[in-house]
Amino acid sequence: MKKIYRLSRQKKIAGICAGIGEMYSMDPTIVRVITVFGTVATGIWPGVVAYLVGWFLIPDKDEMSVDGK
Repeated sequence: MKKIYRLSRQKKIAGICAGIGEMYSMDPTIVRVITVFGTVATGIWPGVVAYLVGWFLIPDKDEMSVDGK
């Protein structure tokens, strides 16, 4: 089963889009464009809140490998 995580080595803000891109074998730039489009299409705030929640809930891949998980 694939797990979602943030990538700190390819991050622009929090690394969420880079982690999603790696999880689905996509270019992180494409994921970022889709995220921006979705955020604007939903009226900005739902996308911003979802990103902030993801930033706090999704673990960083580097921290996961240090903990051995």
